[in-house]
Amino acid sequence: MRDPIKLDIMSDPICPWCYIGKAHLDKALAERPDHPFVIEWHPFQLNPDMPAGGMGRRAYLEGKFGGKEAAVRAYAPVVEHAEKAGLNINFEAMQRTPNTLNAHRLIHWSGIEGRQTAAVSALFKAYFVDARDIGDVEVLADIADSIEMDAAVVAKLLQSDEDAQAIRDRDAHSREMGINSVPTFIVGNQHAVPGAQPPALWLKVIDELTGVDPS
Repeated sequence: MRDPIKLDIMSDPICPWCYIGKAHLDKALAERPDHPFVIEWHPFQLNPDMPAGGMGRRAYLEGKFGGKEAAVRAYAPVVEHAEKAGLNINFEAMQRTPNTLNAHRLIHWSGIEGRQTAAVSALFKAYFVDARDIGDVEVLADIADSIEMDAAVVAKLLQSDEDAQAIRDRDAHSREMGINSVPTFIVGNQHAVPGAQPPALWLKVIDELTGVDPS
């Protein structure tokens, strides 16, 4: 049995490129079910200065891009790549852009219970497909319930400051390491792979790590 290799992923659940990058990675992992990766998701907030309650989507887009039309142009490559990856992103239905600190706390707690990738998947779906406010405590508790975590416990934790500073510190640590965009993948604590890389790249990485000749 080959030794496991750590794959650390810096990501934010409102980052569309992270959603696409995960889909590409998932496709490669499905083609190589004996891959050596042990995956851990790490916090990186796209908008660390977002108000705790988030803000209206329109106000966010106007502040970031100067209006809806500019945002549509900026998101056009996202939509194109999402479709190629077999994903639907429901930008039109999104009403709010959340602060993701609480979502990252849920991801952290789900990792303790061995449910981290399930949590990340559920958060991506909630935000990009169902257009839910993943900054809302009730929404996050419902997501926790959907992945077999204790919703009542999660809701109580979210209403406290439990692990909030630890998430901020981990986010800051990633920036100090030089990471300034997500997704960023760190393979074996050594090699950084930035961006939503296609499945073919991940297949090549896995084959090189495992000594498999794909031909």
